Amino acid sequence: MSKRNKKTRNHRKNEITKGIFTVLEKEPKKSFNYKQIAAKIGIRDANDRNVLIKRLVQLKEKKRILEVDRGHYRALQDTRTYHQGTVDITGKGNAYIVVEGLDDDVFVPFNKLNRAFHKDKVEIYIYPRRRGKKLEGDITKIIERHKTTFVGVVDMQKTFAFVRPSDFRMYTDIFIPQDKIGDAEDGDKVIVEVSEWPNDVDSPYGRILKILGKPGEHHTEIHSILAEYGLPYEFPYEVQHFADALDTEIKEEEISKRRDMRNVLTFTIDPKDAKDFDDALSFAVLENGNYEIGIHIADVSHYLKENTILDDEAYERATSVYLVDRVVPMLPEVLSNNACSLRPNEEKYTFSAIFELDDKAQLKNEWFGRTVINSNERFAYEEAQYIISHKNGNIPENVSIRGKAYTVSKDIVSATLRMDALAKTMRSKRMDQGAISFDKVEVRFQLNEKNEPISVYFKESKDANKLIEEFMLLANRKVAEFIGKQKPKRTFVYRVHDDPDEDKLVALNGIISRFGHKLNFKDKKAISTSLNQLLSDVKGKKEQNLVDTLAIRSMSKAVYTVDNIGHYGLAFDHYTHFTSPIRRYPDVMVHRLLQKYLDKGKSEKTEVYEEKCKHSSNMEALAANAERDSIKYMQIKFMQDHQDQEFLGVISGATEWGIYVEIIENKCEGMVRIRDIKGDYYIFDEREYAVIGERTKKKYQLGDEVYVRVKNTDLIKRHLDFSLIGKKE
Repeated sequence: MSKRNKKTRNHRKNEITKGIFTVLEKEPKKSFNYKQIAAKIGIRDANDRNVLIKRLVQLKEKKRILEVDRGHYRALQDTRTYHQGTVDITGKGNAYIVVEGLDDDVFVPFNKLNRAFHKDKVEIYIYPRRRGKKLEGDITKIIERHKTTFVGVVDMQKTFAFVRPSDFRMYTDIFIPQDKIGDAEDGDKVIVEVSEWPNDVDSPYGRILKILGKPGEHHTEIHSILAEYGLPYEFPYEVQHFADALDTEIKEEEISKRRDMRNVLTFTIDPKDAKDFDDALSFAVLENGNYEIGIHIADVSHYLKENTILDDEAYERATSVYLVDRVVPMLPEVLSNNACSLRPNEEKYTFSAIFELDDKAQLKNEWFGRTVINSNERFAYEEAQYIISHKNGNIPENVSIRGKAYTVSKDIVSATLRMDALAKTMRSKRMDQGAISFDKVEVRFQLNEKNEPISVYFKESKDANKLIEEFMLLANRKVAEFIGKQKPKRTFVYRVHDDPDEDKLVALNGIISRFGHKLNFKDKKAISTSLNQLLSDVKGKKEQNLVDTLAIRSMSKAVYTVDNIGHYGLAFDHYTHFTSPIRRYPDVMVHRLLQKYLDKGKSEKTEVYEEKCKHSSNMEALAANAERDSIKYMQIKFMQDHQDQEFLGVISGATEWGIYVEIIENKCEGMVRIRDIKGDYYIFDEREYAVIGERTKKKYQLGDEVYVRVKNTDLIKRHLDFSLIGKKE
């Protein structure tokens, strides 16, 4: 017998042995004969059946299983150790189980998934590890489904239908009985709910909950993105009704309980297309020559009361979702765009952090509490930037920006310039203390009235953006410090960012070395300094977006928690989110806790708030994924009209199935499939971050510049495929 045949037979023998234990241990109190076991593990071949019979006898003789009656076998008393973990299904249909406390993820082949879906919480048995092999196991029980609703396309049959899920990680169609189809038609994109998966059928049973529309239509695809992540796109009637019935009138009785800031110079600076203004700045020069700067935040918690259906809805959403063509708000419009929006020349309730700073941005005094303001002016970032850019005295009294004529108040000009100078000083101090400056270029689309992309532009952070950022950071940090340093310790919501993973930084260093950059690993400060230098050095270069993206990926993820470990990226020992309660629920929690502690109230229960923090972090991640998917969708839509155009791009990723290329001029990313690269048989080299020709040794590597042309655009699957023309010489 050849070595190859022997190896194949041994492999089959091992598979049958695993199958025996899987069947017996799944129902340890029952006994099975060889026919029953063969049926359960899919043995139909006579040779395999003989192997099964022999293995049963051998396992009984080795006392690894029991023969309870002639030819009937049962598992020994189960003394195995089980673990719990989360399912991560791969593109090939297999899975890795992420088990807390284990260094390595556990591999589970497709045939051992036991009907678990992506991100389900499961029980798993891990096989004894063989030397040099990866951990492998079986899913023995589904503890909790991550989700039971999916987006898919209806495939109508005569008396029933199947829904084919859009998510590639959902590996099975869903069977829909005739009475659960509703008004759906063949080819409709729908939301389907899985109700059960009986043991004796191949597909789970489900029912159609909602018809989204026809695949490829704009609103269908945008609503599909939200539905895939379980994010709503409208408020339930009862929640909307509750919000509309709120009393949002400003009352003298309430004003009397607050610090009155209505006569202090106050203004907002926001994006030009913003509809809600949740933060404002006030500025005054004190008698001692110092500056009093107020950071005024919409007092959402005044209207959003605990234990109401409105608060329950806001908590469940946890965040507003920003898609390319719309915002899905956390709060109904009556609050987000009206009562809580700090619009000019309107009295508004606010929660404020007020600081006294000297000329060198040294903090001299601080105050936190509820206020009432009346904003004097609403600026777009471009308008504030205009003032900062013309600070040498060339600002005309009347200016026109974006076609809008208005009069610039000298007081506002003076305040803007002084605050810009203070912000630059504060930013410089942060950088010196080890903060990292992630000014990643953000892709934006100009849309026409039909929501079709007509051009791509990039959002850049300028001085006006950084002015706002610094004062928001100051408020967030000082609120966190104010509570975090109190004795005894009080439960609070922190925004934390752990130190980066050293292995990821080493990998990053290997990639950036191809562009002539390197990191300094001497100590924590040296790492952050060299990261800042890297991000500065790549600005405007072809590799900027690639390096920015990889640098961010090397960082830990920022999360909400009651356990304060500091914020690495900002170089702060204390940090929270206080400044955006219209769009982030953690900020609402911070406002409530801060007011309670200002009123000398008792500390809240830690475990309750930790659970709320975890939920908020999870919802933030879902919203970020939905936002990325909507950008990807719009990029593909944009590239549909550029089918015959040749583009210069940079290789932004390499995998076993192809290379990803990001077009330099518009940041659209697509894939060149490895099978489509002509002239050789190419294979993926993980160490080189490259695909390499087997015969010619020609290499396409991360960071290489290549010419590509659009090959295929698929809006439904959100795939953009390129044809490779060749390397830039």
